Amino acid sequence: MAHTPTTGTSLLPEFPDNLLGFQRMFPDEAACLRYLEQVRWPGGFVCVRCGVHGEPQRLTRRSRVLRCRSCRQEASVTAGTVMHRSKTDLHVWFWAAFLVATSTAGISALEVQKQLGITRYETAFQLMHKLRAGMVRPNQDKIGTAWPIEMDITFVGGKHKGRQGKTDKVPVVIAVEIRRQEVRNSKTGKVVERGLAGRVRLRKIADKSAVSVDKFAKDWLAPGSILRTDDGGEFANLVELGYRHQAVATRHDRATMDTWLPMVSTVTGNLKAWIDGTFHGVRHKHLQAYLNEFMFRFNRRFWRKVSFRTLLGLAVIQAGPTYRGLYDGKWVHS
Repeated sequence: MAHTPTTGTSLLPEFPDNLLGFQRMFPDEAACLRYLEQVRWPGGFVCVRCGVHGEPQRLTRRSRVLRCRSCRQEASVTAGTVMHRSKTDLHVWFWAAFLVATSTAGISALEVQKQLGITRYETAFQLMHKLRAGMVRPNQDKIGTAWPIEMDITFVGGKHKGRQGKTDKVPVVIAVEIRRQEVRNSKTGKVVERGLAGRVRLRKIADKSAVSVDKFAKDWLAPGSILRTDDGGEFANLVELGYRHQAVATRHDRATMDTWLPMVSTVTGNLKAWIDGTFHGVRHKHLQAYLNEFMFRFNRRFWRKVSFRTLLGLAVIQAGPTYRGLYDGKWVHS
């Protein structure tokens, strides 16, 4: 059993913000191993069995395993992480994480396979989904404590059928914090306030109903938050749940929607363009994983330099899905 990291990513070394810097920091497998060891034991190796603190024995033929010199207990550097039991080189994992975190438009498993020379597409596919599992921070805080929220439901993937509103698209609820930022008008020189999209939360839901919206709100939105939505019936219970609900009668008019709920409209457009442009559509059963990646990227869009650092920091404290789990449906994307 491996020692569980006791600190976050704050004690990790500063990450490079360009390709050349990354190559210098992680030139080979040994450099990646040293980094992971520092993440898991920031104060030096501590045996989980006997508690002895000190330099472990390093096994030549099993480079990912460290052995306590006192009691001989072995601990894997990758155990309990998204890289657990992976036969793929850590160097490849690090490169994939760097590409995911720093690419402006994101990157598909097929492109990762080509860029990193991975033989099988299935390997790249599983690697990417394991990284996406690492994008979900345990015990995420709720949004809306300090800023109002715009919320809406959109449909992703598939096609609409006929005139009765039937669709095989999947409903996704989106919530966006609306922050205020002071900027100077270039023409008048006056300082004015403008809206800025803050953190987002997205979830695939079973249907466009009040039950689904209520559960999303309880899980992701701070009690007492100001919530701005259209006047759809799916938002009818928000006041009863303790939220300060402000409903706008849009009557399905896009211009009204864009005027009164501009941030959630923008995020919706970005999400759909990203899924279609980067992945050319995604399967329904994996949609939440892609929503998680979108959240990770959007919420860190102004801190691209630390996205890679955060991704690896999260990825080393939780396990990811197996290939079998991804395809037989047993793995549930949180």
